[in-house]
Amino acid sequence: MTAAPRLMPASPLLEQAEDFLRLYHREVGYAGGQDGLEARLETARSELTRTGHYTLTPGELTHGARVAWRNSARCVGRLPWRALEVRDLRHATHPDEVFAQLLAHLHGAFNGGRIRPVISVFGPGVRIHNPQLIRYAGYPRPDGGVVGDPENVALTDHLRRLGWGGGPGSPFDVLPLAIEAGGEVQLYDLPAEAIHEVPLTHPDCPALGALGLKWHALPVISDMALEIGGLDFACAPFNGWYLETEIAARNLADQDRYNQLPAVARALGLDTSRARTLWQDRALVELNVAALHSFDAAGVRLSDHHAATRQFVRFEEEEARAGRAVRGRWSWLVPPLSPATTPVWHRHYEDGDESPRFVRGQAAWVKLQRPERGCPFH
Repeated sequence: MTAAPRLMPASPLLEQAEDFLRLYHREVGYAGGQDGLEARLETARSELTRTGHYTLTPGELTHGARVAWRNSARCVGRLPWRALEVRDLRHATHPDEVFAQLLAHLHGAFNGGRIRPVISVFGPGVRIHNPQLIRYAGYPRPDGGVVGDPENVALTDHLRRLGWGGGPGSPFDVLPLAIEAGGEVQLYDLPAEAIHEVPLTHPDCPALGALGLKWHALPVISDMALEIGGLDFACAPFNGWYLETEIAARNLADQDRYNQLPAVARALGLDTSRARTLWQDRALVELNVAALHSFDAAGVRLSDHHAATRQFVRFEEEEARAGRAVRGRWSWLVPPLSPATTPVWHRHYEDGDESPRFVRGQAAWVKLQRPERGCPFH
């Protein structure tokens, strides 16, 4: 059988468009079979010749976004990539409309606690400055410490320069959203009903619950562009659901984040006089127990690292049956808690990016920062 002729690319964008449209045809298919593909390729070539760009159909956008999740080398939660709900909002370019749609995204994705993966793809000229829709402020103290999340000190300062007056000064002040459109930036406060925080308690240690720890239920990444067939959608916030180690082994436990392991150890009555007592390890396990217990009690979806890594192995098997290689960044796929007990510990992965993909650009408040491609669900 003679292979169908490839279009002679007139530009890198046309070559990328052709590659994606052929991928779409292989995996979804155009009406009319090969003739339908050739007609679509010709349409794309014609539009590119006239305008310098081409327009994805809603179906192409949907499949491209799902494949971008499938291709995310740093994500361990790719098994349900086909279930990603894609909201085509390319018509939305006004800040007020964008904010209204972000609230709809938060409501629909939370889904009463039965969190479902959603992406909202907005039109040109729109950007969200926040790395996630829900982030906690970080306030520097005179002694060099931080009230809140140290990771968000620069973001907090940026939002204050844009006009935010600051919150009450608690460790968990939710930051406003900075939405940029048409060269202007507007700030929007998230209503309480859009945030869905889960207070952390422990099934056997009331003192841990008395620490006042909590975390929001929904991780919506909002600072990564979606690239499909050479087209970049700069504003495409998306979510999966949390893995318990993201909250309890990183966000709340890391020394450069909330650094709560010493407080958890005291609540548990552990001997913290020397590292050899393994108090950090024991506190880390129990903090993860608290996260799983609390989210379960609240009826909010939360994966554990054992289930997630088993599902990743299933994802690898499905991809192998489909004739596709799975790329992965081992240091991100292996969980930070008890990694050797998971099935990915002894596996090897080739890192790298494939299109469609998610791309993280420079922060709005940093003039020079190297772009980074990463995992949408971490």
